[in-house]
Amino acid sequence: MADGLKSSFELAMERLRAREGGGGAAAELSAEQKDAIARIRAEFKSRRAEQEVLHRTAVDQATAREDEAKLRQLADEFERESAALAAQEEAAVRAVRGD
Repeated sequence: MADGLKSSFELAMERLRAREGGGGAAAELSAEQKDAIARIRAEFKSRRAEQEVLHRTAVDQATAREDEAKLRQLADEFERESAALAAQEEAAVRAVRGD
């Protein structure tokens, strides 16, 4: 921009490039690495979908019983399990990238 200010998008892209180690990290991946990462992402997408179905079923049952304590417990468990899956996914991707 003319006055030296950057848009939110430009700032976010700079942070992303800095976190990836200079901006060229994606271009340095081999076709095999890209395929492996795509398989990892698909696997974890499936695992998250399964987790959500199981969670919704448990929530429906707790709702039918009007068990508010169980609903809170289920929400906490779902949050923890979701965070754990996300961490596992990113660790697997980083392993493929060699980070």
